[in-house]
Amino acid sequence: MLETQTHQRAAAPLILNVNGVHKEFAASNGTVEALRGVNIKINKGDFVCLLGASGCGKSTLLRIIAGFETATRGSVAVYGTEVDRPGPDRGMVFQDYALFPWLTVRENINFGPRHRGVPTPDIVKSTDRFLKMVGLTAFADRYPHQLSGGMKQRVAIARVLANDTDILLMDEPFGALDALTRSKLQEELIDIWKATKLTVIFVTHSVEEAVVLADKVVVMTAGPGRIDAEIDIDLPRPRDVSSPEFNTLRRDVTRRLTSHIARSQPVSATADA
Repeated sequence: MLETQTHQRAAAPLILNVNGVHKEFAASNGTVEALRGVNIKINKGDFVCLLGASGCGKSTLLRIIAGFETATRGSVAVYGTEVDRPGPDRGMVFQDYALFPWLTVRENINFGPRHRGVPTPDIVKSTDRFLKMVGLTAFADRYPHQLSGGMKQRVAIARVLANDTDILLMDEPFGALDALTRSKLQEELIDIWKATKLTVIFVTHSVEEAVVLADKVVVMTAGPGRIDAEIDIDLPRPRDVSSPEFNTLRRDVTRRLTSHIARSQPVSATADA
């Protein structure tokens, strides 16, 4: 069964190609290199977690894929077309929700389709579908300040889905939530991913979250960010975090995440002697 799942993912068409991406920022003390030679290929329908410590450049990479930032060198292409700006084919979900506070839940979700000129009957049908998918039908006329953090993040996800996006980009979306809400939203996200067959790229610094969610974990090194490893997660869903198989993979991913830190430590004076 697992071999079949892996084969199906490998046979899917290439949707995203990150080729030799470098990113440098100007700073008061000179140039800061955030990313160095990043190469990633992602197939349609994959669920990929970008995993790394804070400051490794994973959010910068996600913003380049979204079109919010421009690579200093290298390229990003979706279905072979180079990314040079934001587009509806790539929808971003942020940790801080980024909802419009003056709009209701329904209005936040249908904001994109309304501005694209989608016919009203189609907007109503689509909005109702995604309200139901994220379990917020009863809260359609509430405003963001009347919602919990988990509910706000569900609205943010539904708003992206309503734009008929191909790639769902998620920048530590559950990082500010309590453990129980976070676990519940992880389960709901997997259900949404299965129902929509979207491609998901999910940034996190939590090894457990990455192994719970992903088909593939891409481990990034500390700055300048590079790809240290790509690890397939061939575990059936739902995943049992207490199982021996899960914990073996969690240890393997943790080892890859921390190994480059040990390699980069300076040799002590005692060792030199």
